Amino acid sequence: MSTPVERIHWVKQKTAWKLRWNYPGRIFVKSKIPKIYHWIQSINERNTAKVFEEYLNEIKPDVVHSFALHISCKPIVEVMKRYKKVKWIYSSWGSDLYARRENINGKKVIEQVLPLIDYLFTDCNRDYEIAKQHGFQGSFLGVFPGGGGYDVKMFKLNAIPFENRKIILVKGYQGKHGKCIEVLNILALIKKDLLNYQVVVFGADNEVVTHIKEELFLYDGLDILIKERINHQEVLALMGAAKFYIGYSESDGIPNTLLEAIVAGCIPLQSNPGGATAEVITDKFNGILLELDQMKNQILEALHTIDFSKGLKFNEEVLTPKLTFDFIKTKVCIAYKEIIKV
Repeated sequence: MSTPVERIHWVKQKTAWKLRWNYPGRIFVKSKIPKIYHWIQSINERNTAKVFEEYLNEIKPDVVHSFALHISCKPIVEVMKRYKKVKWIYSSWGSDLYARRENINGKKVIEQVLPLIDYLFTDCNRDYEIAKQHGFQGSFLGVFPGGGGYDVKMFKLNAIPFENRKIILVKGYQGKHGKCIEVLNILALIKKDLLNYQVVVFGADNEVVTHIKEELFLYDGLDILIKERINHQEVLALMGAAKFYIGYSESDGIPNTLLEAIVAGCIPLQSNPGGATAEVITDKFNGILLELDQMKNQILEALHTIDFSKGLKFNEEVLTPKLTFDFIKTKVCIAYKEIIKV
């Protein structure tokens, strides 16, 4: 079944192909009985390569564009080897290359796929350098945000003046690479400096929620609000009301939330794995490049010492125009046209 994509209405997507049977209670089984779920999925899931090849022969595209290497490139690599006349584009973002390049199995997949890729998009220059080191010899099409650009008008509708903002927004991801709990523990140490702020943890995962419930005494006196799953409109509203956004991950590209903070007129305090964040943030100018062992002092500096006025103006006047949906759309279309000419 092919259906249009709302945001890019000229694109159609093939849907409902993965599962043979979307049985009642599937989500419950997945969350509560994972071993049984994986056994059922081994029977219930269709073969990705087979379905892809059938679709490839049906529409006969000029180009195949795969988003994310391990979930989109890996399953079809043997098919693409047989269709060498079809150009192959790969878009990398997040931890796609950075984290997995140090893992034996991850590195094996990276070096199996990249020599076959004709064109590359990334969300940071760091990953272009990594790709070249692991077999990519094609054409680099540029750095583009993974979110595809932003509707600046929507952000402005939700924004309040910077000087009136009283929220410190914290990304609630712990998981494999996230450090939300470490961030919260540091905020607990400086809660006297946060008396005029509300700390809002958004997208909080189960580990973070459990930690806060079990360690409530740590946060006594800290105005803290936990939001688990929230929609994008709620994220926009929070960004537009936040003075500071804090995100810490040991592996990432350019996080969408970092760019959203910039567009929303919020000061980002963000980790800098492999130097990716430093491609858009100059430390102590338009944000802070966080280091775990220095984070307490860095947050205190942001609260009391650093004048971010020029950095905020830079984010609004220089960076934000390059992050709009229309700007990104135009650049991507130009890149596609260059491919077609070859």
